[in-house]
Amino acid sequence: MRNKARYRKMMLALLVVGVLILLPVAEVMAQCPMCRIGAETNLASGGTAGSGLNKGILLLLGLPYILFGTFGYIWWKNKKSPAEE
Repeated sequence: MRNKARYRKMMLALLVVGVLILLPVAEVMAQCPMCRIGAETNLASGGTAGSGLNKGILLLLGLPYILFGTFGYIWWKNKKSPAEE
């Protein structure tokens, strides 16, 4: 019973931290001038390279979280409780 309460408290804290991390979204410039100029030029001429660049950045940003989350979930599911040992 005590473990359930501690687990819920920890999950709530993680949820709050996750929401707080994702809330403040600010518009920022591209990392390098060539990427910014290339994306702006492409979008101005009707291309879609800028949106592809943004999707690639989001993919690279999210992949470590997906991997760690998957391994953490597998570890959590396979972890034995002290009563089972």
